[in-house]
This record gives sequence, C-alpha cells and structure tokens, in this order.
Amino acid sequence: MIRGWRSLLVGLVAVSATSTHAAPPESSLVPVARPSVAPILAFAAVVPDAKMRPELRPVSPQVLAVAARPTDLPLLGPDTSLMPYLRPKSLEQEAFFKRRKLRKGSVCGDIDIQGKPVGKVPGKIKACGIQEAVQITSVSGVVLSRPSTMDCGTAIALNEWVDKTVKPTFKRRGPVVELQVAAHYACRTRNNRKGARISEHGKGRAIDISGFKLADGEVVTVLNGWRKNPSQSQLIKVWRGACGPFGTVLGPNSDRYHRDHFHLDTARHRRGPFCR
Repeated sequence: MIRGWRSLLVGLVAVSATSTHAAPPESSLVPVARPSVAPILAFAAVVPDAKMRPELRPVSPQVLAVAARPTDLPLLGPDTSLMPYLRPKSLEQEAFFKRRKLRKGSVCGDIDIQGKPVGKVPGKIKACGIQEAVQITSVSGVVLSRPSTMDCGTAIALNEWVDKTVKPTFKRRGPVVELQVAAHYACRTRNNRKGARISEHGKGRAIDISGFKLADGEVVTVLNGWRKNPSQSQLIKVWRGACGPFGTVLGPNSDRYHRDHFHLDTARHRRGPFCR
C-alpha cells in the first residue's frame, strides 16, 4: 500500500517538472490559438485616396469649336467645303485638248518648245546652212516676236534660259510674255564684215534678243535699260544667266556691235563659255 502511494507521488512530481520546463509559445510546436479579435477579410474594399483618382482629360479644341459654332450657319457644301472636289469634265477635256495641241506643235522632243520642223536649210555660202532646222514660235510659254530658225541645240538652250532665268527675273515686274528677236538664222559673216569667219547665225546656232515684253505691254529693251534702274539689275541678271546654257554671250559691254541686244549662241570653247 505504502509502495503504491510512493509510485503515485513520483509520477505527480515528474508531471509537475515537465510542465514547469515546457517550451514557450514562440518555440513550441503546438499551434497557438488566435487572439479573439474581429477578422479582416482579405477582399475587403479599400477606400481610394483622392490623389489616386484618375484626372479627367481637358476638352479638346475641336469640341469647343463645335460647341461655339453658331447654329444658324449654313452647312458646308461644294463652294464652302475644304475637301477637294472633282473638276467638271468640261475642264478636264479642255486641259486634255490644250496639252494635246501643245504636244502636236512641239519640236526637239520638248512640249515647252513650240514650232515646226523645217528640215535641211542650205546656205548660200559654203560654211552656212542647217542640217535639221526648226522654226521656233515660243519657249516655256513665252512667245518669240517672230518665228526664228535654228537647230534643236540652240532651241533647247533658249528654252532653258527663259525658264530658269528670264521668267524668274521678271516675275514681280512681269510676267514676260514675249522675247524681242533682233536676229536668228542668217547666212553671213561675223558682224557682216567682209572676209570674216562665218557667224554662228549662219549655222543656225545663234539668236539675238533686243528686249523683253511684259504682260502690261511694257518693253524692257537692252539699249535703254542696260544702264538705267530698275531695268539694269534685271538685264545684267538675265545676261549672266545665259552664260552656261549658251557657249557665247555678248552684250553692250562687249563691243559697239552689241550695244542694243544680247547675242546668244551655242558654240563651244575649250576654256568654257565666253561671256562679255
């Protein structure tokens, strides 16, 4: 009996010692009960901050313009619309026939050079004449005061000079509508001097221009305008512009034979264009 009570007493002491040295909650393997507080749901709605709210875009100028437009204005139509509209067929046909006419009257393979082919022009002097001559009536939309005979090389140079130099130079004052032709093909010697070499005019490679007729009827002449303002600067500019398309350019400063016109020819020189 006494031995039984001793065993019971030893067991109680062992249990008490085990409880006293038990591991704390932080290191215990036994799960700890949650504190009795109200649970927070993971999907609970969060109230957004005022700074996190998206800003509204400003109203576009187009919307404001439409809103400010008076209601009594007429709607846009063919006469007031900014959208392109088809041209009437009559205008298209007119432009077609005009271009067709220009193409039919063009020579030297350029629609801007108007005239007719002449063919071979024999010369009265041995060194004169043109193998394939053309008679030019206008270049780059500018009429010649009289039909002028030359070869295609000279016609092409004349067209380039008028298009790139003459027309832009007189644009504000003009436009230029006519070239005053002083001379074109002529079987003669240089400056008509006896025993001189054949002129480039006798080979169809030269043309002399004495003036420029403007749209209002005014004629700017080389004789009167070369040393007078405002024509002086313009005439000097077109004279310089000819030096390149043409191989020889002579003006009032060259000699007394050219005081009233520009001599332009397509002769080529070893040292480049000769311009005086």
